[in-house]
Amino acid sequence: MKGTTMAATLFVNLPVQDLDRSKAFFTALGFDFFGATDDMASVIISERTQVMLLKKPLFASFITNDIVDPTKSTQVMLALGLQDRAQVDSLVDKALAAGATALGEARDEGGRYQRAFSDLDGHHWEALCLVGPND
Repeated sequence: MKGTTMAATLFVNLPVQDLDRSKAFFTALGFDFFGATDDMASVIISERTQVMLLKKPLFASFITNDIVDPTKSTQVMLALGLQDRAQVDSLVDKALAAGATALGEARDEGGRYQRAFSDLDGHHWEALCLVGPND
């Protein structure tokens, strides 16, 4: 749709081993849920973005390739743009307290501040904010 901005909602689908454990993890980070069934739950990231947590058998029913093992390979980095350093640090600290694994050191370069972690299933998450020279 050249020249037109389409107002779309993004649903990122992630396979998870233990749905209840994943729901508890994202609840500990402060996220709400739109809905849930026995084999999926929808994490509200923003008004137009949700992360769908699907038990692996349900996830597999939608794809034709193998499910990637995120503890061994990275297919995607999920980046959350936040307002400031305090929000970045707060989110990542909550994730680590809820069982996530830190990925490297904080980066403070190129006009952005970011920290990374892997969730309970090994998916790579980045929390970042744009920063000015005096932030």
